[in-house]
Amino acid sequence: MEEQLIERAKKGDDDAFQQLIEQHLKTVEKFAFQIGVSPTHIEDVTQEVFIKVYRFIHKHNRGKFTTWLYSITLNVIRDFYRKEKQMKRKTVELQKYASQQMYFNDHFDEEAQELHQMIHGLEEKYKIPIVLHFFHGQNYQEIAKVLGVTEGAIKTRILRAKQKLKAEYEKVGEQL
Repeated sequence: MEEQLIERAKKGDDDAFQQLIEQHLKTVEKFAFQIGVSPTHIEDVTQEVFIKVYRFIHKHNRGKFTTWLYSITLNVIRDFYRKEKQMKRKTVELQKYASQQMYFNDHFDEEAQELHQMIHGLEEKYKIPIVLHFFHGQNYQEIAKVLGVTEGAIKTRILRAKQKLKAEYEKVGEQL
């Protein structure tokens, strides 16, 4: 079914493209948030992702659509932060924090908030594989394609990320 939508969208069928957006909108939003995009910017990032999908859907081959979509999302997020850094440094840091706290309070319990903060604190090379694997159900091969590294590198990064999260969790537990 999805392959048919993709083929129709490649031929300019706007209804098919709209259906693809509807099917994958929450996935893109969730991934962006889990990678660290503030709730105030998720809509902008998501819109940019689907603009790029629309512009380049003809380049999608028969591979898994979500793998391609994660790659685009990751590139849009990186571009977004690169541009944001150039425009302003830290003028909205407090606003961003308050916005995240409101989003957290509305959508997650306390443990989930702590886990999100810990994952958010990981280096990108550890954060992205953890989020894709555990929260988006992607296998090592798909994650390797998204990031352009080997499966072995992904296994190592996930193992190290889990070790870092465990250490952080134990540290937080001692402080309580």
